[in-house]
Amino acid sequence: MAVIPWFLGELSRVLISWFSRSKTIRGFFHVAPILVKKNGNGKTENLLVETDEYSLLDLPDLALDCILERLSTSELCSMAAVCRSLREKCRSDHLWEKHMKQKWGRLIGNIAAYQQGQRFIALRNRAKLLKSKKKKGLFRYSSIFWTKIWNRSKENEIGSDQRNLFPVYSIMSWYLAIESGKFWFPAQVYNREVQNGQLGFMLSCYDAELSYDSSTDTFTARYSAHGRRTIEDKIEWNRIRAPAVDTPAHVLHVSDCLHELKPGDHIEVQWRRNKDFPYGWWYGVVGHFESCTGHESQCQCHLNDTVVLEFKQYTLGSRWRRTIINRKEHREVGNGADGFYGGIRKLCDPNEILMWKCLWPKTTLE
Repeated sequence: MAVIPWFLGELSRVLISWFSRSKTIRGFFHVAPILVKKNGNGKTENLLVETDEYSLLDLPDLALDCILERLSTSELCSMAAVCRSLREKCRSDHLWEKHMKQKWGRLIGNIAAYQQGQRFIALRNRAKLLKSKKKKGLFRYSSIFWTKIWNRSKENEIGSDQRNLFPVYSIMSWYLAIESGKFWFPAQVYNREVQNGQLGFMLSCYDAELSYDSSTDTFTARYSAHGRRTIEDKIEWNRIRAPAVDTPAHVLHVSDCLHELKPGDHIEVQWRRNKDFPYGWWYGVVGHFESCTGHESQCQCHLNDTVVLEFKQYTLGSRWRRTIINRKEHREVGNGADGFYGGIRKLCDPNEILMWKCLWPKTTLE
């Protein structure tokens, strides 16, 4: 029995190779031709014509699934346009879940989060998608897909509530909405606006709404601050991460690591210019008190009720270089001149620490 999965896998690889060399998706197998005729009531019907050729649909389900699992997203969309049976198969969540996780899982989260946002995407973007011009490949199919859903919902709109407007909630529809760039999703951006000369944001990470641009494989970010929005484009993948915590940008993060902080620990701390602005997350380390020699065997800093936070990207003597917070009764502290410090995250993941080190400025900041 172990030979069967191996054979199906080899068969699917051969078929995919043939499909890729063919000018059309029908390179080896042929989908049965469709005859269009009118019935006695004047309605159009699609009839399959009997032929001696084998159809792709004649394959066992397991073999066909093995083939579809090896297709790219654009190939799945092309295959879905062949006939109704293949359309239903190519929309299956299990086929698109792999593509979603590979490309978007790091930024957007789990599949449950995808499905929760689909209704919002459909309601927000339906007008734009219906008016958009025909596009090639993946995006053309995206427009056709949403148009068909909208037309179908309009036919059944009478006597139904708004929840029935978009009955199709699939990972495929979510994927296409993100790829089209019409959906803005929450994420965080490292070193916001630094490429525009805003060096004051070095080694920080701010909440933003992001839209993907497939033509450049970059993102556009919208930052919210004090009644106005700031736009930044051409943001590359290495400057983006999923929100590290669930705390909204204007809310103080409840720290659960204060009692264990000691010199040398890597941390992120919330900071904002004034109380009308959202917090950003700033990278730093736990430092020693000036009275401490810094020797590990003699250091007692971890026993103190206060903690020194040090930001070594700034020069010695800079007002941004150090700050002290209360370990036991920590709340937002600061003033209008130096800004306000909020909650703290202790960084335990080496990859997170490495990311900050890769963003380290070439010169020390004032």
